[in-house]
Amino acid sequence: MATPPTGYLQVGRIGRAHGVRGEVYVHLSTDRDERVAVDSVLWSERGEFRVVASRPANDRWLVLFAGLDDRSAAERLAGTELFALPVADSDALWVHDLIGSTVVEVDGTARGRCVAVIANPAHELLELESGALVPIPFVISSEGGRTVINPPAGLFDL
Repeated sequence: MATPPTGYLQVGRIGRAHGVRGEVYVHLSTDRDERVAVDSVLWSERGEFRVVASRPANDRWLVLFAGLDDRSAAERLAGTELFALPVADSDALWVHDLIGSTVVEVDGTARGRCVAVIANPAHELLELESGALVPIPFVISSEGGRTVINPPAGLFDL
């Protein structure tokens, strides 16, 4: 697969074709539905795709891309990964900003580097290089490679 342009994030994958007019199912790997809004542009190893129409279909989307007007063309796209630039939202925490950031407490105590964000039924967890886990509700901010947390007393005690 070709490498996406610098700064692009994987946002979904094209599934099977639907109908005879070129619609495809798109499985989003994000909760940002605007990725498949009309006139959105998504990048793939096959080029850029502009969304002409989209509608929800259970846990995925039925999408029609510009220039894709028959089932045969749609079938050839199955499995194609889709990428887009990050969405600007100053109130959101983004995995790509958290991983690799230096984690510090509000009082300045350094806790190390974040190496992963782990999915968990209650809340996602930051995994630090020390093996410590920090629930997302304790994250205050993350920008410029620095993540500030306000953990409860005893979180880092073994």
